[in-house]
Parts: sequence; C-alpha cells; structure tokens
Amino acid sequence: MRTLMQIGLVLVGLCFTPVGVAGECDSECQLSQVKAYFGALDKVARKGSSVADIEALLMLMHPEVSYVHIEYDANFDKASWRRAFMRNLELGRFNNSTAQEQRILKSINGKNHLAVEYAHGVVDGEGKWHADAPLLALFGFRDGQIVMVKELW
Repeated sequence: MRTLMQIGLVLVGLCFTPVGVAGECDSECQLSQVKAYFGALDKVARKGSSVADIEALLMLMHPEVSYVHIEYDANFDKASWRRAFMRNLELGRFNNSTAQEQRILKSINGKNHLAVEYAHGVVDGEGKWHADAPLLALFGFRDGQIVMVKELW
C-alpha cells in the first residue's frame, strides 16, 4: 500500500512540475515559448517601451542564447543582443503602436527546434489583424528554454 501511495505522489508531482524543469520542452512548450517571445518582442518595439521590457524579453531566453539574422548579418550572444536593444531604445527607434503585432501563421516541430512562419501586422478598429508578408524563423531549445533564434529572411 505504501508503494502504491509513493507512486501516486510521484505521478501527482509530475503533473504539477513546470515544463522545462528537467530540460524537457515538448512541442506545446516550444510553441508557448515562441508566442511569449513574440509578445515580449512586440512590447519592446512599442513607443514608450523600457529597459524593463527588454529585460523581460531576455529573461525568456537561455543564458547561452544566440540571435542570428541572415539578411542583416546579425550574430548576437545574449549580452550583445541586450546592447543592441538598449542602443535602439536610446535612439528612439522603438515606436510601434499597440495595434502593431506579430503573429505565428504556421509552425513545424523538429527535435529541439521549431520552425515558424510568422508575420508582422496591424489590428484595425474592428479588431481584424492584417498581415504583412510572411517571414521565417527557426528557434532552438535547450534546458527547456529558447537557446537560438535564427531569422531566415
């Protein structure tokens, strides 16, 4: 009886263990993290954003995260990515409105990776989102967190 109770407690514990604690991040976890990434990135890009918004975005990332953007020849580690955000904030380059947001259109899971087709867009007065051209990004995961963002446009 005691063994049965121990197994039950272990199973209950597993049900309430946050995703990613033991380095696991299944497809739902990955998609959830990428949605959170785009939401935080939208917040950073808005007029009136702050250092706290940048830090909130970067807190979502693995300590060894890398950001690569093929078109702009960007290749940042977490520290250099933070500096790039801070420089843009100081120069007043973040000026989106709350109507501007990025959304995921499609996603494909791979082993520790998620390929995402997404678009920037604007929400009109009736609440309808109007997308710009679709873009492609690849996200890598380690220890239950985003460890790589690679923009392929």
